[in-house]
Amino acid sequence: MPERVEPGQSGPHGLWVTLEGGDGSGKTTQARLLEEWLAASGRTVVRTREPGGTEVGSLIRDIVLHHRGDIAPRAEALLYAADRAQHIATLVRPARERGDVVIQDRYLDSSVAYQGAGRVLDAGEIRELSLWAAGGALPDVTVLLDLEPTVARSRLDADDKPFDRLEAERDEFHARVRDAYLTLAAAEPERFLVLDATRPIDELAAAVRQRVERALAR
Repeated sequence: MPERVEPGQSGPHGLWVTLEGGDGSGKTTQARLLEEWLAASGRTVVRTREPGGTEVGSLIRDIVLHHRGDIAPRAEALLYAADRAQHIATLVRPARERGDVVIQDRYLDSSVAYQGAGRVLDAGEIRELSLWAAGGALPDVTVLLDLEPTVARSRLDADDKPFDRLEAERDEFHARVRDAYLTLAAAEPERFLVLDATRPIDELAAAVRQRVERALAR
């Protein structure tokens, strides 16, 4: 049975918040706003991402998102798991043990959605691989910013930046990813907060703050 990372024994207890959703759903914006709010309230915040939250992870990120050749789906899943193992061991777990708040853009739910559903691998196997890599760690709160893939694509187009390997996948791929996310959220309602990503940014930020504030009060 997966276990959440335990908080430190002294000082205010830490919290681990992950943000999930398709590309273009606004995760980066909401992570930044949550970090600013927590820092203003006196909390020590570690903001990070997967892949790429560590030096090793940055190398892996360049491969999985920008490699010009094909990567086999199982190889891709293993690369993400390797990033995750390093990230949890060297950054997330130590921060939690210090009592910090970790705000993380993507975690294992991304692998289940993108490599499981998107690449049509076994979602259960992908989840177990990720949990093994992370030593069974699960976040306290996961915010899912839900967005119709066609709307997400229009947002990405407006950014006028080159698509990475996953952003460039077909609409059918992103539809499977979205469905997988919603299935994951329905299975773990105590962990997930699902928000309509078309809502105004300040409304979304307020909803995220309310959920995080409640978790911190436990």
